Amino acid sequence: MKRNKTAPHPINLNLQRIKDDGIVVLDDVHGMPTGDEPFVSPDYVICIGHKGHIDLMYDDYQDYSEKYTVSVIFPNHSIRKTMKTNDYLATLIVLDVSVLNDPMLQIINQMRYRFEPLPNVKLDRHEYTEIMNVVDLMRETVRLNLPDRRALMSRQVEFLLRLLGTYRNNKLNEESPDKRVSNQFHSNLKKHANQHHDVEFYANLACLTPKYFSNVIKQETGHNAGYWIRKHIIAEAKMLLHVRHDLPIQAVADMLGFEEQNAFSRYFKRETGMSPTEYREK
Repeated sequence: MKRNKTAPHPINLNLQRIKDDGIVVLDDVHGMPTGDEPFVSPDYVICIGHKGHIDLMYDDYQDYSEKYTVSVIFPNHSIRKTMKTNDYLATLIVLDVSVLNDPMLQIINQMRYRFEPLPNVKLDRHEYTEIMNVVDLMRETVRLNLPDRRALMSRQVEFLLRLLGTYRNNKLNEESPDKRVSNQFHSNLKKHANQHHDVEFYANLACLTPKYFSNVIKQETGHNAGYWIRKHIIAEAKMLLHVRHDLPIQAVADMLGFEEQNAFSRYFKRETGMSPTEYREK
């Protein structure tokens, strides 16, 4: 029987469930929630490809999903389909942004600087099977409707992400030296971006000139080093503004290495189109 192409997307059918349950497994995904239009998710999405192929624009970087691929997609990135085969099929694990409050899932932020630039991991058959075994456990947890279901699913997601991180690390260790420059840069961002916002600092850590360093980063990730520094600072700012309502804007600015609140507000508005206060209220 031919599939109804106008059927609502699983994400659109489960918006309230995602908000209420926090972690939701969605099967039988055949495309984007917005069709050919750009989609910007407010949530964390883990996409596991089963068959077929879809070509995507992730912000302005070319990406794809197909059999044996897993993508970890962070909120507020634009994703647009450019081509899709009719047999494309995937499973999505959608995590509401409230998971940031779960200590078990702080691994998400720890993985940000490796997966946010390049969300896609191509697995072999064995790795894919192991990932799907974890997904099957998550489905069973939902079916049994246990009282501590969300806590169990948090631990299952944590294990899935650690497993995926191990697979990705193994593959990255086989990459070229220039690839390791890019990976080390994102590791250094995690450690130093709240104090150092300049490309020269990270180039010095890599023992490279700023120009060559930034060219290597662009070659490997599709964007230069300055872009990723800005993305990191804004992502941290959004997280603090969303989760830490007890912090005044000045405190957020201090935590991100801005000497004055006005400087932080100008920086944030330039990158997002709204002030920190407007973003928090929104």
